[in-house]
Amino acid sequence: MLDPLYKIKVKCTYCEIEFQTSRVRPSFKKSIGSDTDFYLQYREVNPDYYVVRVCPFCGFSSTENFSESFTKSQRLAFEERVKSNWNMRDYSGARGWDEAMQTYKLALVCAQLKQEKDRVIAGILHHIAWLYREKQDAEQERRFLQYSLQAYTKVYEVEGIDVNNARLMYLLGELNRRLGYYNEAVKWFARVINDKKIMDSGMIRASREMWTQTREDMLAAQMDLPDEMKSGKI
Repeated sequence: MLDPLYKIKVKCTYCEIEFQTSRVRPSFKKSIGSDTDFYLQYREVNPDYYVVRVCPFCGFSSTENFSESFTKSQRLAFEERVKSNWNMRDYSGARGWDEAMQTYKLALVCAQLKQEKDRVIAGILHHIAWLYREKQDAEQERRFLQYSLQAYTKVYEVEGIDVNNARLMYLLGELNRRLGYYNEAVKWFARVINDKKIMDSGMIRASREMWTQTREDMLAAQMDLPDEMKSGKI
């Protein structure tokens, strides 16, 4: 029987030693469902468990989106916080939920020490929230959705205005909705729907659906609807 995992070689950005990490074969990446914030559910092997690459020698943990260089101050910060406390650990084989969470939290620390882009940090925080969702730990999921919302908001402030990133704007709406910030959610969904420069029909449609869902959420919570929502149409 074919193993769902295969190994690739990766060179550590910090210590420059080559090590192995596992990936999931494309034929095993079969999603059985998805959530409105892009979380995918899998029947067998979850490819998200294998996103983070952990160097067994120094502990530097990264994703494919990390930059390829360290500054001197970043190297010193990593050595102090991670490398000095690292005992050799091998994450190259099959990972369960606990191992996956360990790798993401290591990657989060490394991304922060290395001062990676807000988009990279936001993605890691969002993946951690998804892992907690898988465990049905609502309190921790909410905590990390809050962190990822803050990071994605910074991404939009830095780059979103220039690129008209409909997916990012939709996601800001959806994370606000999931956290109960309905008035803020409505603003983001309306931006995607009403901005004539946005041509992403999938995100426009999704924003219309979630604008309607947010209206229903607000009615269920017995909240006052803003004037533009009272008709139920946008």
